[in-house]
Amino acid sequence: MFLIFFAFWIILNGTWTSEIAVIGVVLSALLYLFVWRFMGYSPKREWQIIRRLGKCLSYACFLLGQIFQSAGETMRLIWTAREVTEPKLTMFRSRLRTKEGRVLFANSITLTPGTITAHLRDDLFVVHCLDKPMAEGLCGGEMEERIARIEDVSAADTNSATGGDRT
Repeated sequence: MFLIFFAFWIILNGTWTSEIAVIGVVLSALLYLFVWRFMGYSPKREWQIIRRLGKCLSYACFLLGQIFQSAGETMRLIWTAREVTEPKLTMFRSRLRTKEGRVLFANSITLTPGTITAHLRDDLFVVHCLDKPMAEGLCGGEMEERIARIEDVSAADTNSATGGDRT
């Protein structure tokens, strides 16, 4: 975070002199201390974010591919001569442990065309699917598995910092 503050300072100044660099270091350090003290930010939290960054980027690429694949399937469903679609409202429980993971999963489902997360309470999902085959693979599928891996990285960081073990 300190480096981001310092880089932002240099970009806004537009020039590089020793005076600007020294002032930037001091102001960046003060701002970092403020964020750490009053906003709950810490180096430990920074490390957790850095550790998850690769898996998050990988998941974002995976999600983008799923969106395109689902868009193609939805267009095929609309443009084919088949008259009867079989919309389905499906309920399932997720194995994701964190609230953030479940919300990410619910939003990812909604972002893919043809599916909408209608309700989420604790680990119970209610999803409306445009066609019956779209409901397959929601529970225990690759999307949920990838989010679980991101959760495992954050849980491992938390447990190593506190000395606890996951249950």
